[in-house]
Amino acid sequence: MNLNTKVTLFFSAIAVSLLAVLVAISLYAFRTFSIASATDHIRSAGELVRVALTESMINGVIDRRESFLKRILEVQGLRSARVVRSPEVERQFGRGLNLESQADAIERQVMASGKPSFGVIEEDGETFFRGTIPYIATAHGTPNCLQCHQVTEGSVLGTVTMTMSIDGLRDKAVLTVGGIAGAVTLFAVLLVLLARRMLRPISNTAAAVEAAVQKALDGDFKTQIEQRTKDEIGQIARDMNRLLAFLDSGLNRIGTSVARLTERPATPGENLLTATIDMVEGLSKAAHFKQAIEEDETKSEIYTRLSSTLQKEFGRQEFSLYEILSHKKQMKSLIVDGRPADGCRWCDPEILVRPEACRVRRTGHPVDGIDNPEICYAFQPPPEVGPRRHVCFPIIQSGAVGSIVQIVCTPDEEKKLHECAPLLQVYLRETAPVLETKRLMENLRDATLRDPMTGLNNRRFLEEYVDTLIAGVQRKRAHAAIMMLDLDFFKMVNDTYGHDAGDTVIKALAGVLKQAVRASDLVIRYGGEEFLIILLDSNAEHACLIGEKIRGEVEAMKVQIGGTVIQKTISIGIADFPGDSATFWQAVKFADLALYQAKETGRNRVIRFTPEMWTTDEDY
Repeated sequence: MNLNTKVTLFFSAIAVSLLAVLVAISLYAFRTFSIASATDHIRSAGELVRVALTESMINGVIDRRESFLKRILEVQGLRSARVVRSPEVERQFGRGLNLESQADAIERQVMASGKPSFGVIEEDGETFFRGTIPYIATAHGTPNCLQCHQVTEGSVLGTVTMTMSIDGLRDKAVLTVGGIAGAVTLFAVLLVLLARRMLRPISNTAAAVEAAVQKALDGDFKTQIEQRTKDEIGQIARDMNRLLAFLDSGLNRIGTSVARLTERPATPGENLLTATIDMVEGLSKAAHFKQAIEEDETKSEIYTRLSSTLQKEFGRQEFSLYEILSHKKQMKSLIVDGRPADGCRWCDPEILVRPEACRVRRTGHPVDGIDNPEICYAFQPPPEVGPRRHVCFPIIQSGAVGSIVQIVCTPDEEKKLHECAPLLQVYLRETAPVLETKRLMENLRDATLRDPMTGLNNRRFLEEYVDTLIAGVQRKRAHAAIMMLDLDFFKMVNDTYGHDAGDTVIKALAGVLKQAVRASDLVIRYGGEEFLIILLDSNAEHACLIGEKIRGEVEAMKVQIGGTVIQKTISIGIADFPGDSATFWQAVKFADLALYQAKETGRNRVIRFTPEMWTTDEDY
């Protein structure tokens, strides 16, 4: 319901209420006036009759009173007039003339009470006003009633009853009230029309503003409101137009900038306001995501958070996260469908050992398997899951593909995946530099903990890892065998053939040591030609067997240096932790003592530590 209609109904209701009240008051006033006028009229006529009857009685012409009563009816408005004698008068003078008929109930009541009676009556479809006035005997004045009547003063001698028609007064009242009502109605109609005319600009402007706001909510800010007046209403229209133009321009600029950031193409007919809000919210969430992963400690935590985001923010349940290993020759499957991966599910496992088979890894560009289903031959979903499509995104680190995010969907989810792809790429762009930073930090840390020449862990690594190693041994109540190894007469190699030849021998020895132990065991370059091996979950007896194996392989090792073949031997000392000592570093000292014993007893041998070798109480 618009403003004009509301105003019309409001003023109409007021006019109708005012008209009803005015008519009611007018009718009541006219009725009251008519009754009062008729009452006075009948009182006056009744007084005339009383005076005339008294005069007739005194003058002895009372027998002519009937003609007088007929003449008084000629007075305008009077319809009937009659006189009724009281019983006292009838006893003295008889029943009287024809017009002096028997008293009716009202007249008897008036004669009994001595009080006049007035009222409206209906006869033969006409409305009359009747008045019955008592004729009271009095001794005052000359002549007076007691001169002729033998009654006491104050007695009722009779009544005079007159009726008069009030139809004329009623018609005049109706006509007058009708005129008043017509005038009020005409005034109300003119007032409503005037109000509608005055409010039309307001109503039209309000309707235009409502329509403009509705379009704005739907993303259309190009509506212009017509300025109908030059007053405040016109100012509202002007200001609204300025606001809409400002919003349209501002949202377009914001939308363009955000679309450039998200690389999201505009959709024809989309709600600009809603789209902009969604994009800004998406960028805000991406910024919070970046802040969160910047505070993560490792790459593994970042990948886990990214996996959780894919599930919660994007509603993806089928996806894979891959990482390109640092040497670029292999890929590692990290997470599949939100769980730690032990291989490929959605692709040919060949891509893990031959990354070139992965199109994203090879090209460095996103691969859209929705628009081009056969674009990547490596995508091989399990037959039992039904038809699937995929989109793969690279995460670029240092100018190359460092990680890959593969999103898998059913055919009915293709549109939704395309819609969220631009925002997903924002998340991946935010992730890329953080992953690169974590990778560089891990490489830097690894460089400080690893011997650059042999690739083995160094002594600093052992110092940082020792607490974890000790806690693991104590928790499992196991043993760890400690082997201290040193090449025999290595200084002669450097002095005879040079340090490059010595480095070559050290590298060859490192390869033999790594091959001789398990992947879970630790091989550490302790310093120069000295190495330390920690065999986890092994005792000294088992370590002796491994030591003999290593001694034999080193003895058989031949290192080609130019035209010369170099062969060396190695001495090994072994101790058990915590069998020989409850302190790890003391166990290392015991292994070093055993190594010293091997050197002293002829070299190229494996010696197990015995308590007799410890000749001092000094702690290491």
